[in-house]
Amino acid sequence: MLDVRKLRLLRELAHRGTIAAVAEALNYTPSAVSQQLTALERETGAALLERTGRRVTLTPAARGLVAHTEELLAVLQRAAAELAATELTGTLRIGVFPSAVPAILTPAIVALSSAHPGLDLMVTELDPASVPDALRGERLDIALVQEYDYVPVVPDPGLETEPLLRETVHLAARSAQPLASHRESAWIAGTPGTLCHALTLRACEAAGFPPRIRHHADDFGAVLALVAAGQGVALVPDLGTASAPDGVVLTPLPIQRRTHLAYRRGTGGHPAIAAARRALRGDLPTEE
Repeated sequence: MLDVRKLRLLRELAHRGTIAAVAEALNYTPSAVSQQLTALERETGAALLERTGRRVTLTPAARGLVAHTEELLAVLQRAAAELAATELTGTLRIGVFPSAVPAILTPAIVALSSAHPGLDLMVTELDPASVPDALRGERLDIALVQEYDYVPVVPDPGLETEPLLRETVHLAARSAQPLASHRESAWIAGTPGTLCHALTLRACEAAGFPPRIRHHADDFGAVLALVAAGQGVALVPDLGTASAPDGVVLTPLPIQRRTHLAYRRGTGGHPAIAAARRALRGDLPTEE
């Protein structure tokens, strides 16, 4: 019988690419991860890793085993969901990006707390690009993920998603001008590695120029304050425009941001996850 814990390590290696990254994410030492994967090779009787110096790649047999592991973990999650008590207790960990806190998260946790006072709600603010790893690593139970027209998200076989919200992206500047006119402008973008940073790069490249990024800021309130101070221009979705100060002109662009709910595959029917899904959609009454 194959060990689920070892299979999970192989799956994480498929997603993260290096043994060191797997070890860091799951609180192992790199040597322990290597030992467990070597033991899994013995158990399966198949070569799972191709080693070249310090680099490892998955063999075709390993990639097939990872696909089966995704199915197995989903079945186990569904089994746990069916066994969960109707009276919801325990910890529910929710991941959210900053601009969704006032409009989406706050009313949701008020409704959840009222309907299910036995749930211990824990909220973590993080960039959507970090959500898949956090869900697979069981540091979160449900979270908001997003994608932009120019930054589509590759589906993760270990996660399930459902649409939640569509927003228009605006060009925030001191005057109303088309995006292409800001070839020489200074730009304000998110931290490198975030979706907002990737959007700025790709939207400007689609308009025919690389952006000259002067400032990095992830909070849209800070971004708009910099725009108002004449420090540059920026791309801001609907949820980020509520705090636009005087002097900032918002020009709608033909670019959309789409937000989805995401959770581990097989957990959608778990009573706590189902309640969170309803609350985040605005469908959960304050008393049930």
